[in-house]
Amino acid sequence: MQKDQNRITQLFNIQYPIIQAGMIWHSGWRLASAVSNCGGLGLIGAGSMYPDILRENIRKCKQATDKPFGVNVPMLYPNLDEVIRIILEEGVKIVFTSAGNPKTYTEMLQKEGLKVAHVVSSTKFAIKCEEAGVDAVVAEGFEAGGHNGRDETTTFCLIPNVKKHISKPLIAAGGIALGSQMKAAMILGADGVQIGSRFAATTEASAHDNWKHKITELQEGDTHLTLKELAPVRMVKNKFFNELEEIYNNGRNKESLIASLGRARAKKGMFEGDMDEGELEIGQVSALIDEVLPVGTVFNNLLEEFRNTGNPVI
Repeated sequence: MQKDQNRITQLFNIQYPIIQAGMIWHSGWRLASAVSNCGGLGLIGAGSMYPDILRENIRKCKQATDKPFGVNVPMLYPNLDEVIRIILEEGVKIVFTSAGNPKTYTEMLQKEGLKVAHVVSSTKFAIKCEEAGVDAVVAEGFEAGGHNGRDETTTFCLIPNVKKHISKPLIAAGGIALGSQMKAAMILGADGVQIGSRFAATTEASAHDNWKHKITELQEGDTHLTLKELAPVRMVKNKFFNELEEIYNNGRNKESLIASLGRARAKKGMFEGDMDEGELEIGQVSALIDEVLPVGTVFNNLLEEFRNTGNPVI
């Protein structure tokens, strides 16, 4: 994992090919700067920030690290043009876009000297990313938390297939919290990994402590991908989730789903700490997360596990 041997570390000028996902309500300047200071690439999650809050987070991140960091821009949220303007005004050099067409901003951002990666959930859209000229592709499997793909393709099926069809640097995402999983993804063809859930349960994440503690209690089967009629999202089965299920049971009323989601549910759960009424987004790999840790400890564990994972004798 030396910088001169890896396309992701070369592209982003980082030490290790580890990217922290730009998760809404988790990925503020503290988390992003901590990951960057450890040698990875921290991302500020613009999706849960008003434009002025995004600007503040970018400025604070600059003060907290002299290493590269970026901003994740989910294109299903409003104020996109203003968000992009702030990114350019503040001199951010790396943008990860998601949940939209990679052609929308890629060329314009690259002309301003930025590196652009785009998140996809299928080989078909990975090919579209390459055609759009992105600098890197993030291929995210069905295991991932938050907004997801409709095809339910797992990471270990997705990565080798995407690898066959594109030549751009490839980042694996979804279901990665251990160094052994990171190594497996890279053996399958990924140049690096993007990690969300494991960094969500860190002291530096901006989420509520109630939620971080809840993550450490989750077991297999405690999350489910739902809301395919709107934008697929993986969330914890709680009281709010059960209310959504009841809407489904009564005939999949799309308007009722929108009304139920429209009460700032994600903020209520992950940021304000309401474990019953809030929308709690996390990946399947949460079943492997047993404690809230500082980013530095998470990073050291990932690297140690990566290095100690040998090839089994068969």
